[in-house]
Amino acid sequence: MKYKKRGFLAVLLAGCMLMLAGCGKEWKFSDTRVVFTTGLGKEDVFRIDDEVCSLPELMVYLTTTQNQYEQVYGSDIWSVSLDGVDLEENIKETVLAEVAQIKSMYLLAEKKEISLTDTEEQLVEKAAEEYYGSLNATEQELLGVNQEIIAQMYREYLLANKVYHHIIADVNPEISDDEARRITVQHIWMRDYLEDGDGNRIPLSDRERQELYEDAVEVREMAAEGVQDFEQLASKYSDGDTITITFGKGELETALEDVAFQLATGEVSQVIETEQGFYIIKCLNTLDREETDQNKLKIVEQRRNEAFGQEYDTFVASLARKLNQNLWEKIQLIRNQEVSTSDFFVIYNKYLAENAQ
Repeated sequence: MKYKKRGFLAVLLAGCMLMLAGCGKEWKFSDTRVVFTTGLGKEDVFRIDDEVCSLPELMVYLTTTQNQYEQVYGSDIWSVSLDGVDLEENIKETVLAEVAQIKSMYLLAEKKEISLTDTEEQLVEKAAEEYYGSLNATEQELLGVNQEIIAQMYREYLLANKVYHHIIADVNPEISDDEARRITVQHIWMRDYLEDGDGNRIPLSDRERQELYEDAVEVREMAAEGVQDFEQLASKYSDGDTITITFGKGELETALEDVAFQLATGEVSQVIETEQGFYIIKCLNTLDREETDQNKLKIVEQRRNEAFGQEYDTFVASLARKLNQNLWEKIQLIRNQEVSTSDFFVIYNKYLAENAQ
């Protein structure tokens, strides 16, 4: 899931928070085209069609995330800001968007008539019982939850995951080596421009560029004939900081890829003219098995996200939603040493994660 300010959080979190797989529309209550005319209850944070997010629900998600942060970075993390962005407000908005997505996917599950089995319902109750039982009296009071609320949260979260896997079920997980192939090369880059103090490019004159090309041809001949080690030549003549790179199709300029993917192991290319200058490439590996296998997983995940995103975005666009702005502005992180609960998703994984597949 994504949210417009998640980049700053991601740097701090480095994967600490667990949320739904997949991607979809970024939730913004402010840009909705359809607004409810009916009011919200005093503890209703928002409504999406017939689904309401109560204050206790939001506080469980928010407090879980808060304590996950603090376990990794300490309680002083909330004093962090970047370019005027307050982390506490940032995390509030991120959690709001993610809970809105859970609610929306729950509604989508209802539309598709996806439901829980009797066994899953029993597991939901067990998970709710364990999580609620793990809360001390202070946590129960300040979060404002009961076991019934927790059970419904697990129910909605599981159904949201089930609808995601239902939508992506037809995505073919088989990716060929050729499509996912990643190769490893060494390269020498001789740029055909200078830069002024502001980083603006100053192109070489035609004569200077021709001289640069002739120099590149000489360097290429030395590399191809083995007069000097390619890496040593790159260290001496390349304008780039990196010599060895691994990449797949669609990641570099077409002129480079067209040549690189045709080279045999150990082969040195001719001088390649690009928009950045001149390149000479030596192929180290025509198929990096580990990188290629990882790229297959990445491609499958991209296709799944695209398949889900198309259907989810269309569905979300039809939903009416309303935010209780007054309540939202009053919500704050709980600052109490007795409130340390962070196992909501841990218990979900224990009982329910396998059932979402």
